[in-house]
Amino acid sequence: MTTRPTFAPPEGHGPLPDAISGLCAAQELTVTAEQASQLTRYLVLLQRWNATYNLTAVRDPEAMRKQHLADCLAVIAPLQRHAARARLLDVGSGGGLPGVVIATLLPAWDVTCVDAVGKKVAFVRQVAGTLSLANLHAEHCRIEALKAPPFDVVTSRAFASLADFAALTRPHLKPGGVWMAMKGRVPDDEIAAVPADVEVFHVEHLTVPGLDAQRCLVWMRPRAPT
Repeated sequence: MTTRPTFAPPEGHGPLPDAISGLCAAQELTVTAEQASQLTRYLVLLQRWNATYNLTAVRDPEAMRKQHLADCLAVIAPLQRHAARARLLDVGSGGGLPGVVIATLLPAWDVTCVDAVGKKVAFVRQVAGTLSLANLHAEHCRIEALKAPPFDVVTSRAFASLADFAALTRPHLKPGGVWMAMKGRVPDDEIAAVPADVEVFHVEHLTVPGLDAQRCLVWMRPRAPT
């Protein structure tokens, strides 16, 4: 039997797996040692690629952990409550946030990240291979040009207004599917501008340990005909 080598982040490159496990525990998420290692490797890769390809404006390792990883971990429990397994589309995924985190912690979910910037898609593909995430895929195209079967859940993080998000991705939403938009403070103006054929059925407030900022999820679905 071949023993898989233990991953150790280089000095100065992000938190150790134990720190990641603690971050997950603070959000009442149960993770395996392998998942903690995968998330650690992901942050190390993000820091390395970011030095050359500018995947994110956040460069400090500790800030990445709080502003990116902790923020995306907050959506895991809501997704678990929504379904045991599903196909999810992460629109404007950038460096794989939240798609990589979802694919890592919800292995029963099939996750596709789409972005119009080739270097960001190449990075997510590298992550999928390095972390052995067979359920993680990346597509390089504008969302309007994506060719894929429709999805159960379509999500985004800082992608567009709610109205634009729904309009651009509606062709990719399976009948009975939902949108889950990650937002900061509750976007009352955006909610008011959602078209009549889209229903905002739940606004879920999130608590992100260590992050002094408001976070929420806006859940939407096509409104049933009357």
